Amino acid sequence: MVSQHGIKLAVHLVSSFFGDHNAKVCDCLLRRGTLTLPLIMRYTELSKENVRHCLLALIHQNCVQAFSIQQEGAFGEAPKVITQYMALFDNIIHRMRFPKFMGIVSEELGEDCEKIFKLLLQHGRLSLSQITVDKGENSTLESLQENFNKLVHGRFVERCPAPEPFLEPPPEEQPPAKKRGTKSSKVVELTIEQRALVAAAPLDSLRFVVEAHHWDDASTEKSEGRSTDVTTAEKRKRDVFELDGSPLDKEDKKEVLWRVNAEEFLLRLRNKVCVENVRSRFGTECGTVLSAVLELDKGSNGRVDAGRTASFTITTIYDEIIKEGHLSMNLERITDCLVQMGCQRPMIEIDEPYSIDLKSIIERAQTEEVESIVLKRYGREAYRMFRLISQKGHLLETDKIADATFIEKKDAIRVLYKLWKDDYLQMEKVNVSGGGPGGGKAIQLMLWKVNKMCLWEHVLDEMYHAALNLRHRMAHDLEQEKQIRDKKPEELKARRSKIRLIYESSFMNLDDAVMLFQNFRF
Repeated sequence: MVSQHGIKLAVHLVSSFFGDHNAKVCDCLLRRGTLTLPLIMRYTELSKENVRHCLLALIHQNCVQAFSIQQEGAFGEAPKVITQYMALFDNIIHRMRFPKFMGIVSEELGEDCEKIFKLLLQHGRLSLSQITVDKGENSTLESLQENFNKLVHGRFVERCPAPEPFLEPPPEEQPPAKKRGTKSSKVVELTIEQRALVAAAPLDSLRFVVEAHHWDDASTEKSEGRSTDVTTAEKRKRDVFELDGSPLDKEDKKEVLWRVNAEEFLLRLRNKVCVENVRSRFGTECGTVLSAVLELDKGSNGRVDAGRTASFTITTIYDEIIKEGHLSMNLERITDCLVQMGCQRPMIEIDEPYSIDLKSIIERAQTEEVESIVLKRYGREAYRMFRLISQKGHLLETDKIADATFIEKKDAIRVLYKLWKDDYLQMEKVNVSGGGPGGGKAIQLMLWKVNKMCLWEHVLDEMYHAALNLRHRMAHDLEQEKQIRDKKPEELKARRSKIRLIYESSFMNLDDAVMLFQNFRF
């Protein structure tokens, strides 16, 4: 479930990039779930043409996924196929990370690759013939092909999912009877939305493959003047709106379409978080060892949701560290760093494989982020009590919390109550009998604990709220600057640029925390 402020932020992003009608359709899908075209028209009160245009544009920008299912007919009628649409919340939120994605491509592959990558960010989905048109006067087809292949080889770009996969009806079979005395294996049933995403995804064997004849087709289309000009966003949007009801036009169906692979960027950003956290806790050398292991793990098809790295021998890790230029580290020091990060030291000195627990590193980073929020918002006493309760992991009574943190009981109750009221703690009241003969009068104790699953959702929603407020504030301040008449154009432009830089820097820092709780959870 997406939180309310998460929905508001996603709708704001869609409105900023694609206009109010598209935002209205997204809002409807995010709040009501997967819907058919008639239901979207009913809930948004938009015309069929407007809704269809919005859906086509949002599919092209990877914000909506369509899929078709078979629906049983009524009163003896034959089954019919209907198309449904679902909003892709994560893909919408990724739009505010595009500057980070651009920075990674620019740093690793250079300016020429960055130009191609920027086109894909702007237009969502493009064929090679469409990319070829906008290659520039100083670029040849061979250099374009080389730079695009670099993007694909780096897994920064991938083939697009199918625009409208058909989901087969589930087989009507009874589950096998459970055998007495045996434990049945846990079966996780996918939702219809999850099934649609799986069905739409390209085959792994083709996901990052650019076949030679695709470039030949692109060159032929350009020479025959059949390519679509993608030099402006408005032109591309007009092409999408001219479609006749299918998610993609006929030319696009014949060609392979490409898009940005957000998963690869999230993997790199997650690895960066892990290395920075380990470096701050255990020192530079441990950060270097983890960085080398994560670099090796990328070659093993590491995933963002992987709780551990693949296993690598100490010799393999050592070779990677040397390759990265850290010549001063020896095998003994590398082993010490791995042990500090939670790996078991081998009983016998042989080339045992090591695997690092990334889940614990991310969970530690999440805990530190929440503790930092508590410290800034509620003060040092609240921070000490919250940290104690969080570390214990079970219910603690008020007296024990106050004694362990050296805080007066009345002050502890006041702070704990404030944290509970703001949903940072959970409280339970328990009646216990008093001491002495006969039990005495019952006493009510207040017990406190941190429910991390609920708290992480709450913190994430607060971050969505803060990000939304920051974007609104940036838009307001820039609009105010436009209305200033007594400044010269050069001064106004410089001031607006400075305001934008400050806000975007703050926004990117806030997004680092959002990713920690939105994309890096296990």
